[in-house]
Amino acid sequence: MARASRPSVARDRLTPWNQEGPLPLRMTCTDEELVARTNGGHSESFNELIRRWERPIYALAYRQIGREEDARDVCQETFLRAYRALHAFRGQSKFSSWLYRIAINLCRDWMRRERRTPVIQPPEDVDLMDLAAANGPSESIEDRIARHDMSRAVERAMAVLPDEQRTAIVLKEYHELTFQEIADLVGCPLSTVKTRLYQGLAVLRRELARNGVSVTKENLVI
Repeated sequence: MARASRPSVARDRLTPWNQEGPLPLRMTCTDEELVARTNGGHSESFNELIRRWERPIYALAYRQIGREEDARDVCQETFLRAYRALHAFRGQSKFSSWLYRIAINLCRDWMRRERRTPVIQPPEDVDLMDLAAANGPSESIEDRIARHDMSRAVERAMAVLPDEQRTAIVLKEYHELTFQEIADLVGCPLSTVKTRLYQGLAVLRRELARNGVSVTKENLVI
């Protein structure tokens, strides 16, 4: 069976958030159908998968390792490895779950290689004029800055968590996977996933409480 040409995954930047692919692919094809089309030689189908999943995979990597440049590298390597192994994808799980598994394993490899826990390096401060222009009248500059400070507090607290607990929280609270999907991804019993999540949230609440912050579903969003 013919293989598609190499996907256009840039090594130096992510796909722009508002970049759109061809309308028929975006509107009608499932991930699994795009995989089949890619394996049949249609390169644009894999580019559409990149457009759909590049931002979530980058977010997963950043929340795991906390370094922008390294998270970008992990994101790009995830898609390259996925492309090379795409012929082995049998559809026994969702494509997104398969992709998350690749990214999680790469994050673990990074942390083992670096022999360190994540060090959060938040993106550089956004100019106040940009904040005002981007958010309009619905959110004041003061509220925007407060939310930005909250995000940093959560990031710092997440950095002290063990890898297994941080992974459980990221997948459940940020990516909204079910407990069973997480268990399948990381290869452990359902009860273990629940324990890791609850223990991780307990540590997170304790760390945030030291800074006078209470953890809620809303302020977990960073």
